[in-house]
Amino acid sequence: MCFAAAAMVVSAGGTAEAQIGGLIRKVTPKVKLPNLLAGKPPISTNIKDAIYGDPSQDAFNPGPEMSLTSLQRSKTGGFILRAGYYSMEAQSYCLHAGTYGPTSGDGYLYAPVKGSAKKIVTAILQNSTKHPEIAQRDIQMLLWAVVARAKFENLNNRLKIVAAQLLTQKQLASMNRSALDVLTNRQVQQVTGGLPEPIARIARAEADMRRMLSGGSSYSDLESVAVLAGIAPRGAGSIDVPAQRWSKHPKGYWVRYNARSYSRTKVEIFVAPGSKAEGKEYDPATAIAVPVNTAKQRLGQSARVYGA
Repeated sequence: MCFAAAAMVVSAGGTAEAQIGGLIRKVTPKVKLPNLLAGKPPISTNIKDAIYGDPSQDAFNPGPEMSLTSLQRSKTGGFILRAGYYSMEAQSYCLHAGTYGPTSGDGYLYAPVKGSAKKIVTAILQNSTKHPEIAQRDIQMLLWAVVARAKFENLNNRLKIVAAQLLTQKQLASMNRSALDVLTNRQVQQVTGGLPEPIARIARAEADMRRMLSGGSSYSDLESVAVLAGIAPRGAGSIDVPAQRWSKHPKGYWVRYNARSYSRTKVEIFVAPGSKAEGKEYDPATAIAVPVNTAKQRLGQSARVYGA
């Protein structure tokens, strides 16, 4: 939001998990290494879940713009909607390590948070609104630890404190139950050798991040692994959608994402007068901005204002 290394590439609609798992076993028949495809991936939301795009609204002019932060807040930090057009420059988060960051003109669509770590990721994002003193970078590092399946006990003291502020003891324990071991570079090569790109690339990125989180690496070091620089290729399963595309949320309002970077997203909400969406909650922590180019970053959303 920023996975189980190879499994997350299935988000592009490519090779099935069973097929990839079989390939891993063929590549490393005599090496006892963690099964990177065991269980459900921490975050599985992908382009196939982004089914809410509304092309009929591409030329829509929503009218005067108001601040989303002017709305009443819910208990989880979300916003209680009223009729009108609202926007906010929000803190967003990488939930897809080993993929490319956003660039101008990218299309993004709404999809719900899915995956085995759905509750943990949602809790981190919701509870972050109650702790404005926690830096966005620390929240991002914790999310990277979750989606890379790092062990809580291996995190540095600073991240352990952040995690304890944002998660319950039960949730902290579940991080360890779903964690993967730190692998050496040689073991990573054994696991990923023979796998097609970008599966191998994401596997290497997540393995590197587990090792770096255990070693106390800096934010910039982690960022260089999680967020690829340069011109992104067109990922498998990508679709052609303009940047102005709105998504019609199941609750009845429209939402649109303009990713300035992986850490900053302009969120726009339109609620039609008299619609069923009036009085409903927009909870950013339950949403993911899905790129229409599957080679790019999947962005978890928060109700925290960027730069605040």
